[in-house]
Amino acid sequence: MNAQMETRPAAHAGATPSRSARLRQMLLSEQLEFIMEAHNGISARIVREAGFKGIWGSGLTISAQFGVRDNNEASWTQVVDMLEFMADASDLPILLDGDTGYGNFNNMRRLVRKLEQRGIAGVCIEDKQFPKTNSFLNGERQPLADSAEFAGKIAAGKDTQQDPNFSIVARVEALIAGWGMDEALRRAEAYRRAGADAILIHSKLSKPDEIVTFAREWAGRAPLVIVPTKYYSTPTDVFRKAGISLVIWANHLMRAATAAMQSVAREIHNSETLVNVEDQVASVNEIFRLQNADEYEAAERLYLAAEASRSAVVLAASRGRGLESMTADRPKVMLPIAGKPLLRWLVDGFKKEHINDITVVGGYRVDAIDTSGIKLVVNERYAETSELASLACALDALESDTVIAYGDLIFRSYVLRGLAESKADFSVVVDSSPSASSNLTVRDFAYCSRQDDRGLFGTPVLLKRVTSGKQPATNAQEPVSGRWIGMLKVSRAGVSRLKAVMAGLRERPDFDRLDMPALMNALIAEGVNIEVLYVHGHWRGVNDLEDFRQAVDFAHAQTPFGTSGE
Repeated sequence: MNAQMETRPAAHAGATPSRSARLRQMLLSEQLEFIMEAHNGISARIVREAGFKGIWGSGLTISAQFGVRDNNEASWTQVVDMLEFMADASDLPILLDGDTGYGNFNNMRRLVRKLEQRGIAGVCIEDKQFPKTNSFLNGERQPLADSAEFAGKIAAGKDTQQDPNFSIVARVEALIAGWGMDEALRRAEAYRRAGADAILIHSKLSKPDEIVTFAREWAGRAPLVIVPTKYYSTPTDVFRKAGISLVIWANHLMRAATAAMQSVAREIHNSETLVNVEDQVASVNEIFRLQNADEYEAAERLYLAAEASRSAVVLAASRGRGLESMTADRPKVMLPIAGKPLLRWLVDGFKKEHINDITVVGGYRVDAIDTSGIKLVVNERYAETSELASLACALDALESDTVIAYGDLIFRSYVLRGLAESKADFSVVVDSSPSASSNLTVRDFAYCSRQDDRGLFGTPVLLKRVTSGKQPATNAQEPVSGRWIGMLKVSRAGVSRLKAVMAGLRERPDFDRLDMPALMNALIAEGVNIEVLYVHGHWRGVNDLEDFRQAVDFAHAQTPFGTSGE
């Protein structure tokens, strides 16, 4: 039976053709088609992004990436396992270089079953004896398989396949082995009659003479596939005019990668530095992109929202008024407090509560900020803007549960833990201790729906407003409830509301001067409930030299985010 004469089952209207159907279409196309070698998942994705319609699962390069010879030293199960990674990484049809079929007709039957199970579109087998040796290594001395036995192997594969579009390509090695044109044509015809869907005719000459002659004599009896590794300089139009169906670029990604790795390894070894190669290699972010890291992050937000999907934004653009003598060469967040910078106290505190996605907005002396464990964005206009302009720089980072914090805070662990675990869409921490509301040199005084009586638990307290400036004279009718310590938690559900309010504030002509209290007051004006979590001390903010001294004392009492406070 002539398999290639069968009618391909029609796909459902609007359905994407299967991988095997797409490979079959390429073999039967009236146009010259091309597929590119790949040898692992990342190279398969690169082939797809380059625009190729199919992948050649090269025996040579899959063996090479394992570090073994192309002599069936990699088992067929190891090859098939690698193909599974390649099929997962790319939706392109894969034609496997299946060597000799890894044994007799029975090995061929099992190979076909396993390839179909993994979504591989087809297999090419060559008429040499198992174990094979690469055709370009003394090819003329390599024995060929008995053509009748090889035809039986093809028939066994065709009888085994479940997908009518799965393709078996028969590779004729007679020209490589020096058996001549007549033998090549005789073998190709026998394989066609056995059911081969296409014939791969191979040549080791540097010119395409044998290929063109074979194609002319073959006269289109079945699709022809070629591998022009040796006759690479041949104009592609020669292949078109000869009636070739499919060209395989068989090993060039592996060869390109090998040359690049050798060059980079030598340079790093000789120079003992990375500075000379960093601009010549792919960035780490490009590797992450090819690994589809963005999809994982999206899935993490969807499926691990309760735990993994937590982030923080730290506003750290200022130099610090009242601290100029200490911040000539660094921003306030890098001031050392009990042996480590303010920012590191914050980062360590966040990570302790499983908040690992931390964005820091820098500005003044941003070059001095330690970026380990954080993502740094820059407010280039920090000198003439205030806190909301810095927050706007990180607004895209707000997608999940997020804590927005000033960059000059240290605190005991429970303060952040309670905020992070709040179920409200918007939550703040307010210090109700007497010293917090009586110190008229500080800002961010909070007025709440109920005072902290230290006794009523479970009853929600809502923020009514926060002052941006210093506390005015005491108003008996509306006493201060405490001081907002500089942390606002927004739930994943509240992020869109926050962004909408921010968008409205950005329309105001005074936006550059607006601070975080202005944002919270605007949220409240829009009908948003901001829940208050009261604390009684146990934190410090650094606004001047006296604050700095107290923060050092406070930090020394922590272990590390301590056991004692005020």
